[in-house]
Amino acid sequence: MKLQKGSKLVMIGDSITDAGRTRPVAEGLFDPLGRGYACFVNALLGTVYPELEIRVVNMGCSGNTVRDLKSRWQPDVFDLKPDWVSIMIGINDVWRQFDSPLQPEGHVLIGEYETTLRELVKSILPRVKGLILVTPYFIEPNLKDPMRAAMDTYGAVVKKIAHENDTVLADTQAAFDKALKFCHPGALAWDRVHPNQVGHMILAKAYLDALGFAW
Repeated sequence: MKLQKGSKLVMIGDSITDAGRTRPVAEGLFDPLGRGYACFVNALLGTVYPELEIRVVNMGCSGNTVRDLKSRWQPDVFDLKPDWVSIMIGINDVWRQFDSPLQPEGHVLIGEYETTLRELVKSILPRVKGLILVTPYFIEPNLKDPMRAAMDTYGAVVKKIAHENDTVLADTQAAFDKALKFCHPGALAWDRVHPNQVGHMILAKAYLDALGFAW
């Protein structure tokens, strides 16, 4: 298990991380972490590793791209003084190119995505004990589907940056691909992006597996 005793873990990302969390900072009493994988990660860490006393904070924001993460990096990451940070971003960077093709100002193309993610990683690494990079995904088994193909390209950037910086990598696309051998995408997410509870548990398992969680 890579997380050290007493670590503060800040999880930042888009709606998949957000999952209905409370504002402004999601931690503490009354189920503030939302209904998604962040909640499951927190619950499993507290159940299996209570002695580590891991503090989990959810700072996901629905609709965010990596451009949005950069704009709120100071208050939502630096100012919280985390020991560990996880970044899961890229779905909207790709999705807006497909569902809003006539609004290019909202498109984050691959060059900007890689440059910005590198900047965020470079800025946070000296300040934390560890960093978890989480790939974006599209719950679609057809590798030739245009959005799936684009998402794989963005995911490859995350893998490359994780490898170059020796960070923890959680490959969520691979986790969903394993499940898709046995079920239709609609059984996990109505829009192939926003998972149901089974889908969020798949994300949580991939996340915790990457941290060396002892199931």
